[in-house]
Amino acid sequence: MVLDVLGLSSEESTAYRALVSMPSAGPGDLAPQVGGDRDEAARLLGVLERKGLAARSVGDIARFVASPPGTAFGALLLQRQNELRLAELELGSLAELYRAASAGRGVAEVVDVIIGVPALRQRLEQLQLGAKSEVMTFVKAPVAIISGAENTAEDDAVARGVRYRVLLERAMLDEDVDIDGIVAARNAGEEIRIAESLPLKLFVVDREIALLPLIRSSDVATTGALLVHQSGLLDALIALFELEWATAMEVTASADGFAGSGVDDLDVQILTLLLTGLTDQAVAGHLRTSLRTVQRRVRRLMDLARVQTRMQLGYQASRLGWLPGESGHHRG
Repeated sequence: MVLDVLGLSSEESTAYRALVSMPSAGPGDLAPQVGGDRDEAARLLGVLERKGLAARSVGDIARFVASPPGTAFGALLLQRQNELRLAELELGSLAELYRAASAGRGVAEVVDVIIGVPALRQRLEQLQLGAKSEVMTFVKAPVAIISGAENTAEDDAVARGVRYRVLLERAMLDEDVDIDGIVAARNAGEEIRIAESLPLKLFVVDREIALLPLIRSSDVATTGALLVHQSGLLDALIALFELEWATAMEVTASADGFAGSGVDDLDVQILTLLLTGLTDQAVAGHLRTSLRTVQRRVRRLMDLARVQTRMQLGYQASRLGWLPGESGHHRG
């Protein structure tokens, strides 16, 4: 991969790596290593020679030896580093120009309109790839733009340390989200909460720009979005997110931290899903278990909490610290 970044094709990279591992090689020696015939190996050796990555053997000009990697790639690596530094300077200059232009936006320029699913998908991907610190999003049914499984830009952003706060509308549990997906997202580092309902779809990046998908019907041809730049409107959308986030149910799928309480992972998942408003049957479906198992587990949780009703169970679970995000008064 490093060699690819430095300007070699995958075939050239494979050939150079093979040549480095040999004292010397001719086309016949290299062919099995590159998965080609003798002619293809000879062509690759010629390319490496022209790029200064291989030289003819003194004892036999039909054979080649690899140039030392430090010598061969040192200058090229320095050139790439200089190019990256220049690109960073140019990016900083463009960012300053953009900020200056944003500060001078008039009322009519605060909001841009995006029309069509392809354009919306592209802009959503760009925003996530460019995110630096935080993404806040309302995920509301129906899914008409991009599913969680398709949104690989989100995975990339989380992997590089961008904080993701995802607020799911409960209806999403019946459409595009399951407990396995929630577990995977939480393990990757995302923060997830569930709300009974959400007023709109929303995607805010670094508190600097927001995307509001607008879906008037199931016909994706009518789908568009508003792109909101820094303004009082953006401030209001951020405040709306924080308000909904503060009152939503945090999702957890692990009993870590509840040692000695008698509560295991399945208990926590059942309790969490029930408190989002799902029925016993829906909880059983999400957890791929039986209705009887869910009801038996709930009864056991009520016994552990020493309560008689499910309403009491919710209160006592909070007091005992069984609910995500609750410190509780006592554990175990």
